[in-house]
This record gives sequence, structure tokens and C-alpha cells, in this order.
Amino acid sequence: MHVQSVTTALADAFLQVRDQSVRLCAGLETEDFVVQPMADASPPKWHLGHTTWFWETFVLIPNVPGYRVFNDQFNYVFNSYYETVGRRTLRTMRGNLSRPTVAEVYRYRAYVDEHMTRFLAERDLPDTLESLIVLGLEHEKQHQELLITDIKYTLGHNPLFPALDIPVTEHKPQQPGTLRPTRAGAITIPEGVYTIGYQGDGFCFDNELGVHKVYLNETTLAGNLVTNAEYLAFMEAGGYSQFQHWLADGWAWVNATKAEAPLYWHKIDGTWHNYTFAGLEPIDPDAPVCHVNFYEADGYARWRDLRLPTEFEWETAALLGNLNWGQRWEWTASAYLPYPGFKTVPGAVGEYNGKFMSGQMVLRGASVATPPDSDTSDRTRPTYRNFFQPDKQWQYTGIRLVIS
Repeated sequence: MHVQSVTTALADAFLQVRDQSVRLCAGLETEDFVVQPMADASPPKWHLGHTTWFWETFVLIPNVPGYRVFNDQFNYVFNSYYETVGRRTLRTMRGNLSRPTVAEVYRYRAYVDEHMTRFLAERDLPDTLESLIVLGLEHEKQHQELLITDIKYTLGHNPLFPALDIPVTEHKPQQPGTLRPTRAGAITIPEGVYTIGYQGDGFCFDNELGVHKVYLNETTLAGNLVTNAEYLAFMEAGGYSQFQHWLADGWAWVNATKAEAPLYWHKIDGTWHNYTFAGLEPIDPDAPVCHVNFYEADGYARWRDLRLPTEFEWETAALLGNLNWGQRWEWTASAYLPYPGFKTVPGAVGEYNGKFMSGQMVLRGASVATPPDSDTSDRTRPTYRNFFQPDKQWQYTGIRLVIS
């Protein structure tokens, strides 16, 4: 009974996750599925194909005798970065693939979904395969978040700034009616030794493992994120033109890109606007600032004579009290490095996190684009370690400060 209920739950979760990916694309026109205005933002068609390829490559082909692949050329098209699985098209070339067509990608999804549904219904799964299915669900949820951010990048760089009906509330105030909420609900971490890393029995990514102790000084984190109004004060004070607020790499980025505001901000007739899925709108002063990179977050903190929290301070504060997190991925001052004892598992699954532990910074929390929790896992664990290169802006990233 237990095995049957677990299998049924996985089958239901699989269909729910697969349907959500399609729903996110429901408002797109055919042309929207192919465009790739920058290397980091993959076309929606590619996301739909890649997440399908994951199920076919890692579940169906190894575990279903006689399974016939939908198209033996799709491994080259939809493999992302798995060296173990073979050659792949360059990431920068994904937007040049007029074929396979959008219609064929949807046929591919239907074909794999049919076989996966049958697979989950017909057999009991060993623990290793059950874990792989859960990882696949989490993988597709991550791509759902990327679908949202990549679609926004495409439409936000269209001169028409088209609106799109997509389930993201981008500019919800943190506490309605409050301005400059930097100290509201601040969390103080007493001096001491704290345990870091995932300690539960459910799903987590391998980069959360390696439970270990850290010593922390007494530290107080702001209860809320930096708002648009607060960040605008930095801009108006000449923050982007004063080198003393920036790391050397950050100052080089400012000069190379001529940056003067967060991504999607446009000054029109003397008023700052930003692009959201509702179209181009005046910025909401009370909303958490969004689409800033690590350099901008660090520069703002230095301008305030403050700093960003380490990932260990952030995790501890989140576990100690109500940190009011979940609207923006929050930059930390921590480089993305392995925890003590981290080991890469053999095979393609081992390529998921470990090989990216170089040149990236850790973000904590979640964002308005993060898929909600499900019965199979918790996507918003305080121990979850997101990571991006310090110049990246296109995710829903924001700023929390250490205020003392």
C-alpha cells in the first residue's frame, strides 16, 4: 500500500508539473517560442524540449525495455550541459533553431508524457529511481522559473513592451503602507556556533549536504528587502558614477555596460518606469528592488556603509525568525563553494551542481517566480543554495542588508 501510494503521488506530481510548464507558455505567440536575445535566456521552445529530454534520457531509455526515442537527433538539440550524455548544440545557438518546430516539440512532450505516465503506473520503483523522479520534478520546476525570467527578458527587450498574462505578482509591497522598511522585523543572530546545511528527511539538492558548524558574530539582518525608493536614492546620489562604492570587477562592469539603473528600468519624461508582465509602468516605490546583480547589491550596501549577509548568516536568520523572504532571490557575500565533505556522485546526475562551483555567488530564499511547494518536495527550503555569476540581472534578484 505504501509503495502504491508513493507511486501514485509521483504520477500525480509528474502530471501537475508537466501541465504547469505548458500553462506558463499559453499566452505566447509562435514567434515568442524561438527568440533568444541573450545567451543566458533560452527560448521557451528549448525549455519545453529540454525538460522532456530529461525524462526520456534519464528515466525512459535506461528503464523501459524496447523504448523507442521520439527523435534520435533531439539529444544533440536539447542536451544542456551534460558531458556524460554526449555532444550538444551551443547554448548561444538555441535561438537559431527554427527546427524542430514548436508543434513538433509539443508532440515530443505528449509522446514522452504518455510513456512516463504508463511507466509510473505499471511498476514499483526502487528508492534510487524514485529519487531520480523527484530530482526530475525539481529540475522541471527550476526550468519553469527560467521560463518566466527568460520570457520576461525577451518581451522586456521588445520595443513594444508587450503585456503577458502570466502568474507572477512582481511589485507587491512587503508590508502595505510602510516606506523604508529596512529595520522592520530585523533579526538578530546571537554570537555563537550554528549548524549549516540540510538536516531533514525529504528532498534536497546535493549542494545543501555536508552539515557543518560555523561560528558567527552577533549580527542583525534587515527584516525586509531594499525597496525601489531606497535604491533610487542611491542612483540619484550618483551611485553608478562613483567608483568608491564598487568592487573592481563591478566598476569594470559599470563602465563596460554603461549601467545606470536596474535591468528593465527606463526613464521617461523624467520618471522612472520598469517593465513588468503588465507592460511598462512607473516603478512602485515600496516594492523590493529587483533585477540587480551582485555588483549592484554590493555597491548599494557599501554606499550605505553596510554589507550583504553571508549565506551562513542568512540561513541562520531565516531559521531563527520571520525574515519575510520569498519575493526576491537575495544576493549573499558568499562565493559558491562546496560544503565540507561534498562529493560529486558518478554519472550525469553528478554534473547538476558541483561542476559550477567556481566564479559564482550564492543567493538564498526564493522569488515571486519560484514554483510553489508540492507534496513531493519543498522548493523554498532555508538551506537551498541558488547561484549565479555576479554580473547576472535577469533573475528576480534583490538586496537584504546586514544593519549591525
